[in-house]
Amino acid sequence: MLFLLPALRRSGSGALLLAVAAWVSSCSSSPDPTPVAPVPPVSPPVVLPEHLTLGNPSGAVADVQQPTNYLLLKPQYALSYHRDRGTPNWVSWHLTLDNRGSADRQDDFRADNTLPTGWYQVQATSYSGSGFDRGHNCPSADRTNTVADNSATFLMTNMIPQAPRNNQQTWANLENFTRAQLANGANEVYVIMGSYGTGGTGSSGYKTTLDQGRVTVPMRVWKVVVILPTGDTDASRVNTATRVIAVDTPNDQSISTNWGQYRTTVDAIEAATGYDLLSAVAPAVQQAVESRIDDGPM
Repeated sequence: MLFLLPALRRSGSGALLLAVAAWVSSCSSSPDPTPVAPVPPVSPPVVLPEHLTLGNPSGAVADVQQPTNYLLLKPQYALSYHRDRGTPNWVSWHLTLDNRGSADRQDDFRADNTLPTGWYQVQATSYSGSGFDRGHNCPSADRTNTVADNSATFLMTNMIPQAPRNNQQTWANLENFTRAQLANGANEVYVIMGSYGTGGTGSSGYKTTLDQGRVTVPMRVWKVVVILPTGDTDASRVNTATRVIAVDTPNDQSISTNWGQYRTTVDAIEAATGYDLLSAVAPAVQQAVESRIDDGPM
């Protein structure tokens, strides 16, 4: 039985109904419904630029506040630039049969005017008389499809001071080998090249810097080559059987022309540089391919 307060008796039937509803609600033994958590939106997969398909080794960004790890994206390659060394930390590029053509070598070495305003631009003459070559990272011969593509490889942001014997013989042999792996289009190749340390020996002796201290001569020059059958979704196709070649050479005139004797592990290059190479590849695959020294045919 409901016992109504006097005030409710005087308020008429409308108040009575409201009171009854409130009483029934307060006496309900049913538990409150469990709140449903909102479904988080699904982020689309990150699509990296072509030349960074296998990862951005140093997390470089196009931010003037990061002058020692500044990202430059070219149609022909990507690189991390070190303003204070006047050289790239690394250059990364994708090589396919489509990149090869009949364009002549342009030899138009020049400053890169896309660097941020106020940064020193290394000049075509900055290495003159030093005994060091203007050593390409992304090679001229990897970009012969058009004149513009070939010309882009002669920007000084793509160069390091490289000992002539290293550049013209050991490195040239490795570059020729890499292009041969395209196998008339059956394969495609990803290449990352870089350098580290200070001080090398060119044809005029040992030097640590050039151009009044504005260009640092590296001590070591390295490269990682990943060979894949031609296809799509390349980072996901790298597996434990993929041929990955890592090479780390001294930047001097005593170097052997046989690049194979300088093969090492990707892990060793990462330890020397602090980079995370092949970071877009599955971690389990990275662990397998980065810890072994290539012993394949040369």
